[in-house]
Formats: sequence, structure tokens, C-alpha cells
Amino acid sequence: MELTQLEYFLEVARTEHLTRAAESLSITQPALSHSIAKLEDELGVPLFERKGRNLHINRYGTMFAKRVEKILQEVKQSKQELEEYANPDSGTIHLAYLNILGVDLIPNLVRKYQLANPKITFELTQGDKGTIVEQVENGLSDLLITSERPVSDHYEWIPIQSMPLYLVVYADHPLAERSSISLKEITGEPFVALKHNCSLRDSLLTRVHHMNFTLSTSYDAEDLPTVAGFVSAGLGVSVLPKTAGLILNGLHWIEIQEEGWKWEVGLHLKKDRFLSPAAQQFVSYIKQREINTEYNK
Repeated sequence: MELTQLEYFLEVARTEHLTRAAESLSITQPALSHSIAKLEDELGVPLFERKGRNLHINRYGTMFAKRVEKILQEVKQSKQELEEYANPDSGTIHLAYLNILGVDLIPNLVRKYQLANPKITFELTQGDKGTIVEQVENGLSDLLITSERPVSDHYEWIPIQSMPLYLVVYADHPLAERSSISLKEITGEPFVALKHNCSLRDSLLTRVHHMNFTLSTSYDAEDLPTVAGFVSAGLGVSVLPKTAGLILNGLHWIEIQEEGWKWEVGLHLKKDRFLSPAAQQFVSYIKQREINTEYNK
């Protein structure tokens, strides 16, 4: 059963005349007759009583017509909703992002974009690395803002901002008065690390490995705010970006002397994923922005 068959049926039911219905639909009368006959065969009941080219809708046709009218109206409304949903000026953007980015970056980004595009709405999902990647993989979100570059060629990475990473220590730590430090100096220090579902963890481990020294992990925290809290309580040292949500009382931030200790945040999207015009326009907006080095820019 096809939508065109249902549309043809309703027009014949309205006119109760094959020739007039065919003219209204801009198809041939034999083609219309064939469509109605095929529909009746599929339903297993006649929908009209025939008298030459005149047809009179019967009780089966009347019952069916009520349902078809509702179906076609629903289809029409759904098409309209989808058009509005995907409209680049008034559509909806499905965006997933890391929890920590919801403190500052995402609210500011959404606010600035909506000031220029007031009819756009966002469907937002936040979570740890595993949760938000799964959102994109399952098609529940179109775009992902995270701090880990994709390793697969099937994804595109668009940088949004880059921030320096710092060694963070608690107020009474012997290193608290230092303004800069080589990370090799913290060998043997209790280190507050991150669990597997935090994207900064892998980056830290890779850098430490390249510097040929080891960290003495004291705790594995679930997320960056927890790391900051543990360090502030004197339970170890760690490496963090100096960003909203992590700047706690009692923390001292020490510049890292080695180069390359940066925390990069970017837009992560599948290259073969269909993007609505609204999402495409947002991606273009991100590409046109200069990479910010501070959260509040």
C-alpha cells in the first residue's frame, strides 16, 4: 500500500467519478482504475459500488476513508514538522558534550549562537566520554563537543579552543610557591588520576609515557571536578585545565615547563552522517570561529 494509492482513493471517494478524479489528479483514467482495483485487492473488500464510470462509496469505503484522512493528515503534519525541524533558521540542533563543558563553554556557545539565530533550538545531552560518544554512534545526537580528537578517519575534528594544562597542588604542598615546574619533578608524588571514561586521561598517560617517567596514582576519580576536589583536600597532585568548575579554594596552579601540555576542545562529527541544514549551519559557524585560548572569550 502506497501513499499515492490512498490519495487516489480519497479523490475518487470525493468525486465518485473515475474520469473527473483522474483529471483532478493529472493521471489517466485506466491508471486510476488500476490503482483502486489494486488497493481493493490488498484490502480484500470492495470500496465502491460501480455503475459505469460512476462509483458510489460503500460502507467499507466509508470506514476506510475516515482512517485514510487521518493518516494523510498525520503525514502532512509530520512533513511540515520535519521541514521546520531541519530549517537552517528555525530547526533543532542535537548536541552532546562532556559534563565539564556544561559549566561555561556550552552555555556561552549556545547563547551566542541563539543571539544571531533566535529561532534555533538545541537538544543537549551531557555525560562522560563513553556516554556522549554512544549518543553520536546511535544517531541520537548529530554533533559532539569533547576534548579528545577522533582516531578514526570516519570522523572530522574541528578545534574550538585550546587551553594550557597546569600542575595543581593543595595549599600546604611544598611546591605551592612554585610558579613553574617540570613534571619530572613530581615523580613519586601521590597523583589523583582519572578513570577510563574521561577523555583527558589517555592524553595525560601518552604525554607522561613520552617523557619517560611514571606517576604514583593515589586515587582514580570519575571526572575533572572530583580530581580538583581531591587535590584541594590534600589527597595528591594532578594536572588540570584552569577552567570554570575546577577553580576551587585551596588549589595552586603551577605552569608546566614542557611544551605541548594543552587541553584542546573541539567539535567531533561523523563524515558520513546526514546533517540537517540547521546542524550544517552550526558546523559552519564553528569552523569560522577563531580558536579561543580562554573559556570566557
